[in-house]
Amino acid sequence: MNMKANLLVPGMALAIGLGIGFGMGKSGAGSAGGTAGAEANARTRSGDRSGAGGDGASDREKKARSVEDIYQRPGQSNRIQGLLDFYSNLGADQFSTEAEKLEALPFNERIFASVLLFGKWAEVDPTAAMAFTDSMGMAGAFVRPTVLQGWASTDPVNAAKYYTENPAQFAMMNIMGGRSARGMGGQGAGGIIAGEWAKQDPAGAMEWASGLKSNNADAMTAVITQVAKSDPAKAAEMVGGMAAGDQGGAYETIARQWGAKSFTEAAAWANGLPEDQRGGAMSAAIEGLAQSDPVSAAAEISKMTDADARRDAVPTVAKNYARSDVRGSIDWLSSLDDDDAKIDSMREVMPIWASSDNDAAVGFIKAQTSPKVKDSAAESYIWSNRSSKPAELVEVAGMITDDGSRSRATGIVAARWMQEDKAAATQFINGSSAINEDMKERLLSGRPMWGGDRRGR
Repeated sequence: MNMKANLLVPGMALAIGLGIGFGMGKSGAGSAGGTAGAEANARTRSGDRSGAGGDGASDREKKARSVEDIYQRPGQSNRIQGLLDFYSNLGADQFSTEAEKLEALPFNERIFASVLLFGKWAEVDPTAAMAFTDSMGMAGAFVRPTVLQGWASTDPVNAAKYYTENPAQFAMMNIMGGRSARGMGGQGAGGIIAGEWAKQDPAGAMEWASGLKSNNADAMTAVITQVAKSDPAKAAEMVGGMAAGDQGGAYETIARQWGAKSFTEAAAWANGLPEDQRGGAMSAAIEGLAQSDPVSAAAEISKMTDADARRDAVPTVAKNYARSDVRGSIDWLSSLDDDDAKIDSMREVMPIWASSDNDAAVGFIKAQTSPKVKDSAAESYIWSNRSSKPAELVEVAGMITDDGSRSRATGIVAARWMQEDKAAATQFINGSSAINEDMKERLLSGRPMWGGDRRGR
């Protein structure tokens, strides 16, 4: 197959990054495939799930002849169910043919189909699915986690065996992964397997993870993360088996889960940790609390003495606060004496504020005395705004103090303006001093603002 990496990689990276993986039925190497397919098919067809916007059951009863047929159906949920049904009825020797057809699908359709196909293939014949990824060029590196997770979700022992026997296949995944206590950090191969294994046998998963020669911290943290969802106290006991330098991320994972369940218990536990781990765990526990009670979480932040840990928690608290009371969130942020925390928080709060009270959001930007806070607020406003007129957004872009940031933001406004009123946008672009000549040429000729000249890139 000639799956173009430049087309598939972004979609697969997005889907995998959001944790989309499907594993239904008993998988294993080769011989177990028939039984796995039959069991998965029965489960997929069982029940009467109604699709949105029509008679979902009758749509599913119509056997699709191809993925293209499925994408003609109304309703996204109907299409996803149709893909599940279609791939569940494939024979083991048909998956490679369907995988080769993915390239012909539009980008957004390819995302769903790719994840569902490779996830299902991993249930039926995981070794064949994994081997196929080797023929996909760079795109294979982004499909492999889906295959691995589908395999590990039903047969973690054999998935683990394959991983340890073929480490070179997963080297890039381990480099790009690695569990991050904060942010959007992905998992390495060991973490994917261990996390799925822990859903069935936490003790066995931890024994395997701790015995890995490399990347064992990622795998052990994945087990602890899974256990912490239901029993954070038990998860806390498991951290002692990790190397001291690897314990921080695990502690924060536990604290976040525990803080969402019982902040009082989480805080008491965090305060008993070694001093160098205490601040990060407390910060994570506050983030957990913010999911249900952001006002109390904001009050807890004021009690923290570790400035770095406090700064880490502020954006998450501000975002959750803003969902129910954006003005209260902004007032709380304004009371903080920490510009770095405010800068990061603007990216979370400003989109919410701009959609609920546009005039107040602009007034806040104008009133900022810290250049960096003002720039962060203005950029976030422009990037997320979907209602203001381009001329109004240009005014906000002009408030940005950093030359590079102002140029990028103005270019974004101009590109949108070109879609709405080409004549007015052209006049603005030609007369703007904030947009450099190269960007002007790209905008006026309809080319992407940055790069993207060659076909398909």
